[in-house]
Amino acid sequence: QVLAESNPGRYGFLWQWFDEIYVLLDLLLQQHYLARCSASFSENFYSLKRIPIGDCQQQPLATAGLPKRQHWKSLLLLVLVPYLKGKLEKLVSSLREEDEYSIHPPSSSWKRFYRAFLAAYPFVNMTWEGWFLIQQLCYILGKAQHHSPILWLAGVRLVRLTAEDIQALEEKSAGATSSQTHSIKAQVQSAMRKALGGIAFSLSTGLSISMFFLQFLDWWYSSENQETIKSLTALPTPPPPVHLDHGAGSAFLPKLKTVCPLCRRVRVNATALSTSGFVFCYRCAYSYVKTHQRCPITGYATELQHLVKLYSPES
Repeated sequence: QVLAESNPGRYGFLWQWFDEIYVLLDLLLQQHYLARCSASFSENFYSLKRIPIGDCQQQPLATAGLPKRQHWKSLLLLVLVPYLKGKLEKLVSSLREEDEYSIHPPSSSWKRFYRAFLAAYPFVNMTWEGWFLIQQLCYILGKAQHHSPILWLAGVRLVRLTAEDIQALEEKSAGATSSQTHSIKAQVQSAMRKALGGIAFSLSTGLSISMFFLQFLDWWYSSENQETIKSLTALPTPPPPVHLDHGAGSAFLPKLKTVCPLCRRVRVNATALSTSGFVFCYRCAYSYVKTHQRCPITGYATELQHLVKLYSPES
């Protein structure tokens, strides 16, 4: 998006084909993690793996990979379903805009068709989302082995990585880096494998770190946040504390913090004014605020409800 907006003539196609480019990169990423860890990128991030549905007494290791059928079904459902759902939502949005400013005659078959489609889409979407909700409730209540219908369609379920899985993954990565062969072809293949592994590792590490940073930037530059910042910065600067002239009714701050500014004695029943923070004797503060309705030091408007009694640990 940044490249397309900065130079639309050269990089505009990136934004135009953003969904397809994203699907291609997501396909490569998910294929790597499914083949290496038997899990998607996000599932591996949370130390999960996929195993085929069934009462397996001994779970296969994460390095063993999924059976081919479950592997390809998982890959297609991980990548293809979100892509098609996003495309369908964009199509519905464009059709609704076209319906508002339609140039088709009211009796045209095309207009009747997409109006029927627009009328049926909310029910289809509600059924799809309701299926997910019911599946999650059944999973929470222990009535199902998966929290998502996508896993059920793929024929797999999620389990936690065990100590044997983590050890096998570490040994696999260590064996891939330490294996040395003498043939040129094998060395090239090993170098390509290392390069792809390094790219995948950098992508996983970079994505896990940068997604929080990108979320912060998205929030920071959002229109709602910018309006809040503008509204806060548009407020006038508050004036400094109003110090009264040294007259008969004004109080001076004593040098000792334990002395009341009004009676000039050690404070008794120390009481603070929440409007200014200065501390006085309770009787002095009560009498002054009741008579003048302001703070003796700053002159801020103060009422009796703003008196806050302070209690020492000894009391």
